[in-house]
Amino acid sequence: MISSFLETPVEFLKGVGPSRALLLNKELNIHTFGDLLTFFPFRYVDRSKFYQISDIRDDNSFVQIKAKVVHIQTLGTAYHQRLVATVRDSTGEIDLVWFQGIKWVLDMLSPQQEYVIFGKPTVFNGRWNISHPDLEIPTTLALPISETIRPIYNSTEKLKSKGLDYKGIGKLVRNILLNDKFVMPESLTHELLQGLRLINRQDAFVNIHFPQSPELLKKAQTRLKFEELFYIQLRLARQRYGRLQKHAGHKFLRVGEYVNQFYHHHLTFELTNAQKRVIKEIRADLGSGNQMNRLLQGDVGSGKTLVALMTMLIGLDNEYQSCLMAPTEILARQHYNTISGMLTGLDVVVRLLTGSTKKAERLGIHEGLQNGTIHLLIGTHALIEENVVFRRLGLVVIDEQHRFGVAQRAKLWEKNVVTPHILVMTATPIPRTLAMTLYGDLDTSVIDEMPPGRKPIVTKHLYEPQRGKVFSFILEKILEGRQIYIVFPLIQESETLDLKNLSDGYEAIVRVFPPSRFSVSMVHGKMKQAEKDREMQRFLDKETQIMVATTVIEVGVDVPNASVMVIENAERFGLSQLHQLRGRVGRGGDQSFCILMSSYELSAEARKRISTMVRTNDGFEIAETDLQLRGPGDLQGTQQSGIMDLRIADIVKDEKILKYARSVASEVISKDPTLSKKENDILAHHLRNMDKKQQNWGLIS
Repeated sequence: MISSFLETPVEFLKGVGPSRALLLNKELNIHTFGDLLTFFPFRYVDRSKFYQISDIRDDNSFVQIKAKVVHIQTLGTAYHQRLVATVRDSTGEIDLVWFQGIKWVLDMLSPQQEYVIFGKPTVFNGRWNISHPDLEIPTTLALPISETIRPIYNSTEKLKSKGLDYKGIGKLVRNILLNDKFVMPESLTHELLQGLRLINRQDAFVNIHFPQSPELLKKAQTRLKFEELFYIQLRLARQRYGRLQKHAGHKFLRVGEYVNQFYHHHLTFELTNAQKRVIKEIRADLGSGNQMNRLLQGDVGSGKTLVALMTMLIGLDNEYQSCLMAPTEILARQHYNTISGMLTGLDVVVRLLTGSTKKAERLGIHEGLQNGTIHLLIGTHALIEENVVFRRLGLVVIDEQHRFGVAQRAKLWEKNVVTPHILVMTATPIPRTLAMTLYGDLDTSVIDEMPPGRKPIVTKHLYEPQRGKVFSFILEKILEGRQIYIVFPLIQESETLDLKNLSDGYEAIVRVFPPSRFSVSMVHGKMKQAEKDREMQRFLDKETQIMVATTVIEVGVDVPNASVMVIENAERFGLSQLHQLRGRVGRGGDQSFCILMSSYELSAEARKRISTMVRTNDGFEIAETDLQLRGPGDLQGTQQSGIMDLRIADIVKDEKILKYARSVASEVISKDPTLSKKENDILAHHLRNMDKKQQNWGLIS
């Protein structure tokens, strides 16, 4: 049972009150004592060591001294005041300086009083000084919690103005930990604590906030990180078991005429080893009797669509229909053209259903699906309409699933009594740790090999003064018959500014490439979808030579003739976004190029992103670097998942703990799938409480 003490509204904590409580609610989402205890420090300062003033050297980052105030003076004008307090120990003097809060500091300072002083020393006019130091009066009071390793908490300007800086928050946490009613209920079984040599939860919470020693701090961090990751993995393992028990799958045991005819007589190239491996994994799922729920990852151009097609043909060999849903009409049409082209000469009926499908054609499709004469249906959200009814739907393929809502996806597998097999495709490489955490309920297949003959895209980083060189290169490629993308960044704070940037860029391009000789099209987010599709189609049909766009150009749109991607203000894009944009070119057999334009003024992180792009075409390496730079909460879709609201663990830095937590969770569920055994009561109870607080949007089916 969760302690009612921990559920007490934070307003009733000593030192808070209604106005501070309201700020804690709004600024940090802290509502209860328990919320405050799970607001962990982000770093620590070792306050165990004292320096003498004469020992201070310029290589000291922070120092702690004990000294008496010997002189206090206010200097400067009324508008630019500073307060200087000179303090002395037995070895020398140092100045303490304040530029803000002078009145408050003056009220606090007492001449001849000894203080413990902590801060960063610098030299000014030949004298050591410390700006805005921490000051405390030395105490001999023995506390049951440590004061030597000090926690540093994140705060905000509004909280600081109410006295809740990192020290103020620390005092509130201390008030909870020193309360006689404080008990932190255990969340792990005795067997897990013993077997994994973890400290108990109560000690972990005391030592995460006020460590008794560096060793106990490490133990507290390990215990709480493991617990957080373990429960995510336990929930996923339980869901996976529940899905396998609940959803028996269609058994696709035959690999017959359709697959063999296609493979031996219609496939004009050899499958890569990665494609063969993935098809083998999918076949094992399809024949297992359990519903397949598989995520297929592969970089742009790696051959995911071919794998999906062969999976659909296995379904057809077993007398089942399949459908493929894409997020936009232009992508759906592209899949339809690709798959229809591959199946030319085979007795397979493929139809396309989108929002713009005419009524008479739509009625014919509905009839063909119900009587089974249509084998494969490709389309957009139109597939989930109620009047789209299949005779025997066995497989659902979803392209770029993050573009669809949970309810939209669910409507597809409700079209059958027996849940169809699910194959989810994404061209956005997902780092291992993120896939383990966010998509742990899915089996994952990775196509990590490009088809032979595909030339790596050459990526160059150029600066604004080299623009003339870029225009000359674009002209050269247009004269060779190639097409060009020029992409401008979105500045989310200002759609007006976005359009101005794009319009200015468009006008600059048109001045260099005038309409009398060249055709330039433009796409941006303010346009209606039909207008965007029309402009993309014109580019696809080679009616325009240059496409000027914001990032709305679709993932997956295949324009084989486009061989140059110019990305303006490349420093404003995330790494995965840069990689996705680069993937718009290199779709044909010709050498393709990506040019990253920027100013000379770049942050260290922007330089790392751009240098990574220039160095490698490997989407998974890029995704790992992006995860390290930005953290999981900022990556596409993960903030909305709820699963990435990690309090203390870091799935990049704590990969070893994550893998360990995953293996332990799998073992627990393999022995007790429903957590119904007496010894697992504590796990089941904690999981129920988590489920009440958090909906898991990571589930695909």
